Amino acid sequence: MAGILHAVRAEKHMRNHFAFALLVLLAALFLRVTPVEFALLSLSVLFVLSAELLNTAVEAVVDLISPEYHPLAKIAKDTAAGAVLVACMGAAIIGYMILSRHVFPLYAKALAMYGSSADMGTMVSVLIVIIVVIMIKSLTHKGTALEGGIPSGHAAVAFSIATAVSLNTQDPLISLLCVTLAAMVSHSRLLMRIHTMREITIGSLVGAGITAIVLLLFKQFA
Repeated sequence: MAGILHAVRAEKHMRNHFAFALLVLLAALFLRVTPVEFALLSLSVLFVLSAELLNTAVEAVVDLISPEYHPLAKIAKDTAAGAVLVACMGAAIIGYMILSRHVFPLYAKALAMYGSSADMGTMVSVLIVIIVVIMIKSLTHKGTALEGGIPSGHAAVAFSIATAVSLNTQDPLISLLCVTLAAMVSHSRLLMRIHTMREITIGSLVGAGITAIVLLLFKQFA
């Protein structure tokens, strides 16, 4: 228990794993998965948590033996972290195969409430998002049209396109893939330190929100 508590306190990734584990277990409860499905989900969660605990242990031992930088120490840490990544990939596959059967029908019904929109509605919504981003940046006097400032233009446009594709196709899998790509675009801006998490979050909300509203209005008045 002391080791688990230390890992949760010291490792941000461990806290993230516990948060995702909580969400998965709650989803399994409310979606009423079968006992076999619940067992597979539980094993996947425990496998990821165990891999992260071993990764933390390897890092502690490597730091003890080699306080200074050493190529072999880097290999040990990278390999242990790679084991966690492999465990996460396996858990993601199992989670998708089990939960998608329960979640996708509900998601498809939610998308169907909007209905598909014409090409013009999609283009107009993306252009409005770009205009709004430029206007906000001009008011805050931070960043340029393509870099920095509030909100993140890349995140806004990426989530605008993802929202438009989701509402037009009404396909849960396509929507999930598009949202994943939008999240990767936004995360790249964070990794490059061009934007903060706050700026990216605001941009994604602006892009998705404006697009959803415009397409809904376009459907109502078309």
